[in-house]
Amino acid sequence: MPENIPNVQLRAWRNEHQLTRAEMADRINSTQIGISERLTCDEERIRRWEAGEVRWPRSPYRLALTQLTGLQPEALGFSQTRQTGSRLIEATAILPMDALRAEAELYGTMELAQQLQASDVGTGTLEALAEAVDLLCRAYPVVPATTLRDRTQKRLAQVNKLLAGRLTLDQHRELLVITGWLTALLGCVHYDLGEREEAETARRAAFEMGRQVGHGELMGWAHEMSAWFALVEGRYEDVVTAARMGQAVAGQTSAMVQLTLQEARGLARIGDRREADRALTRGAGVLSRLPMPDNPDHHFVFDHAKWVFYAATCYTWLADDDRAEEHARETIQMHTRPDGTSNAPMRVADAHIDLGIVHARRGDLDAAVEQGIAAFDIDRRSLTDLVNRAGDLDRVLRQRYRNEALADEFHERFMMARRALTTRHPELLD
Repeated sequence: MPENIPNVQLRAWRNEHQLTRAEMADRINSTQIGISERLTCDEERIRRWEAGEVRWPRSPYRLALTQLTGLQPEALGFSQTRQTGSRLIEATAILPMDALRAEAELYGTMELAQQLQASDVGTGTLEALAEAVDLLCRAYPVVPATTLRDRTQKRLAQVNKLLAGRLTLDQHRELLVITGWLTALLGCVHYDLGEREEAETARRAAFEMGRQVGHGELMGWAHEMSAWFALVEGRYEDVVTAARMGQAVAGQTSAMVQLTLQEARGLARIGDRREADRALTRGAGVLSRLPMPDNPDHHFVFDHAKWVFYAATCYTWLADDDRAEEHARETIQMHTRPDGTSNAPMRVADAHIDLGIVHARRGDLDAAVEQGIAAFDIDRRSLTDLVNRAGDLDRVLRQRYRNEALADEFHERFMMARRALTTRHPELLD
């Protein structure tokens, strides 16, 4: 994750008012306090604020911001102190790439494997299982989808044995929640692999488990999966409907933020700029009230960098090329390590597609195809999502560059990926 926490509330306010960074800087300088203090705000200062490099601007700038926006600095995402997460687990220091190994090792501790085989819940079993599920969810961004699917299915089969064992009511509830998260994760991986029916079956099962125990966040994520499926499949009105249904039950959780941003993406696909901006702003507001996550790489945790990623795609679909490019480039920068590898390859792949579409619309075919191929070259990605997003770029290229060899080259790569998805053999891309 990025070293600094992006200030998404300030960015959301600027986006909703359709200001560039330079325009916002000029307006700050033109406020009453800006004139009296001779402030020299510029585009770079706004960038540093939005990137989280400056958490608490100097007093004159805070006053100028309040005069410009009508909001206090805290409502714009500024803070005098850094927020920290509330959970303390040993797995915190484990990198996503090592999470699958750590999960396997955990099953060898505390005699967990023997307890599972005995279909009984001993002391510490549920705590260890919950930590194991967290590790699997943290492995999601970087572990090959087939590997993660097989491991998750194996764990589900083991955990399900416990449900028939000797359980108190509290243990039964907690185990259902653990099973629900595993099932939701499995549904996501199935969908990444193009296994649509299996994904929907898992999604429904996760929702039912959440409903049985009254777990709003789990039910919210099940609704979010429905919105995601609808988005990829082109059912944009259904995206908005599913996202709003999920918001009714999710509470103040990461699921609520994700659902609000999915609503924004559905609205962007429909072309409703005003409501999409409002949804992005609402999502930023909810996110600001949540504690900073210990493990933002967890698939069912929404972090500030993900807000920037979602905004990039929204503005790409709304044909706001300058804003789309700004957010897409920052997404790639935030998630690229010094050695060139990525800690969030699926986000980076989508950001490359966003940049490809922007370049294509601006008339730069070489850069558009370069960005599109870069998305295909990323190892861990959701093939279903990638084919959907690459289709956006392919349509722009074929409309604008029908007889160009480079456009044909990208089209062939796109068709290869689509065939791989159709036949459920993603290894054909390798």
